[in-house]
Amino acid sequence: MAKIKKGDLVQVMTGATQARGGYRGKQGHVLAVITETDRVIVEGVNIVTKHQKAGQTDRGASTGGIITQEAPIHISNVALVDPSTKKPTKVGFKIEKDAKTGKSTKTRVARKTGKDI
Repeated sequence: MAKIKKGDLVQVMTGATQARGGYRGKQGHVLAVITETDRVIVEGVNIVTKHQKAGQTDRGASTGGIITQEAPIHISNVALVDPSTKKPTKVGFKIEKDAKTGKSTKTRVARKTGKDI
């Protein structure tokens, strides 16, 4: 089980502060997780300008131009936000075994509060 998943609320922990034009301290939802390179795409973080070649859609509308989009950042530079305190926390795991069926379930737990995520 991964520590950070798509849809999680995370906070950027490294880089320049927001006062200096960076993204440190900013919170956003994870749009995608790229497991091959250990990177995540966070909503509203690491915005880059991309020049896209002009083309045409099926209906005849022209596409392309200068667009802005989120670029991936390394997963070690973000921390999961605890839903109860709205502060960043480390992620732990709790394994519970069902007494009746004998199946075990693994859940993510916030290290600071001990509550399920």
